[in-house]
Amino acid sequence: MYIMEWINRTRTIKMILIVIAILLGVASLVFSNYLVRDLEREEAVRMEIWTEAMRTFNNADETTDLNLVLTVISGNNTIPVIVIDDKGGIDNYSNVRIHGTDTLGYLMREAAAMREAGNIIRMDTNDPGRYYDVCYDDSLMLKRLEAYPYIQFGVFAVFLLVALFALLSMKRSEQNRVWVGLSKETAHQLGTPISSLMAWTEILRTTYPDDELIPEMSKDVQRLELIADRFSKVGSLPETTPENLCEALLRVTDYIGRRSSEHVAIACHVPERPIMVRMCGPLFEWVIENLCKNAIDAMNGEGRIDIHVAQTDERVHIDVTDTGKGIQKGHFQSIFSPGFTTKKRGWGLGLSLAKRIIESYHKGRIYVKHSELGKGTTFRIELRK
Repeated sequence: MYIMEWINRTRTIKMILIVIAILLGVASLVFSNYLVRDLEREEAVRMEIWTEAMRTFNNADETTDLNLVLTVISGNNTIPVIVIDDKGGIDNYSNVRIHGTDTLGYLMREAAAMREAGNIIRMDTNDPGRYYDVCYDDSLMLKRLEAYPYIQFGVFAVFLLVALFALLSMKRSEQNRVWVGLSKETAHQLGTPISSLMAWTEILRTTYPDDELIPEMSKDVQRLELIADRFSKVGSLPETTPENLCEALLRVTDYIGRRSSEHVAIACHVPERPIMVRMCGPLFEWVIENLCKNAIDAMNGEGRIDIHVAQTDERVHIDVTDTGKGIQKGHFQSIFSPGFTTKKRGWGLGLSLAKRIIESYHKGRIYVKHSELGKGTTFRIELRK
C-alpha cells in the first residue's frame, strides 16, 4: 500500500514538472514571436525614415542642410534595400549580398520578391510623373530571430520527448520493482504452509500407502513448491537450456486436464519427433498453464482447448485455441497491459507476466492471432530454435 502511494505521489510530481516545462516552453515561444513582430515594425519605421531622407536628398536645393539626411542614409547598414525607378530599372541598392555573376538579374529577382512580400515604399519626386519604389527586406538579425522560435520549438520538442521517454522508463522500472517485491513476499509467505503440506503428505503416504489420491495430492504440493520457487526468482534472469518443447506441452496439458471439469476437453497436437528449444522450462510451462486457465474461464468451464505446434527453419509456433467467448479486436493489445482484466475477480497480471516471460526471457513473441466474439480465441507464441 505504501509503495503504491509513493509511486502515485512521484508520478503526480513528474506530471506537474512536465506541465510546468510545457508552460515555460510555450511562454518562451510566445515571447520570442512578439519580439520578432516588434523588431519587424521597428525596421519598417526605420525604412520609412530612410525613404524620407532619400526624398529630401533628391529634392534638396542650395539651402537644404544635408548633414542629418546623409547621417540617416548612411546609418542603414543592416537592412537590404533596392531602389527601383519609375521605368523598372535599378537605381541603387545597399546591404544586398550578390550571388552569382548576373548582378542585375539577381537584384531584379530580389526586388520582385520584396514587392511580393509587401515590403515596398513609394517615394515621390518634385518632377511630375517620376517616382521611386524603395524595396526592402528583413535584416539578417531579424531573419535569424524569425528562425529562432522554430529552432527553440524543435529543441523543446526533443527535450519533451526525452523527458516523456525517461518518465515511461521510470514508470516501467517502478512497476518492475513493485512486481518483484510482491513476488518475493508471496514466495516467502507460501514457504511455511508448503513445508507443512509436504510433511502432512508424507505422513498420509506412510499411513495410507495404497491410497490413489495421495500421489495426486503430492503432485499438487510439488506444484505449489514450484510456483513459490518461480515467484522467488522473479526479477533475476532465468537460465535457459535446450529442452523438448513437446514434452513440456504434454506435461502442462496432462496436469491441467486432470484438474479440470469433465466438460473441458484439452488436446495437445505435437509431432512425434522432439522439438528442441532453448527455454526456461518452469516459466514456459507457467505461460501455457496461464493461457489454458484463462481459456477455461472464458468457456465458463465447458468447451475445448487445442494446442498445435508448427515449426520453420528458425522458429517454432505454438497456437492455443479455445471455444470461449472471444476478445474484442480493440483489446488485442491492451489485454497484455498490467491491470487489464474482464473478470470480476482478478488482478490482470497473468497475460502481462506471460508477455514478459516470452519476450524478455525467451526473446520470442506472444499475441492474439485470431479471435471472434462468441466463437473463441487463438493465442500464438513464437520461439526461436
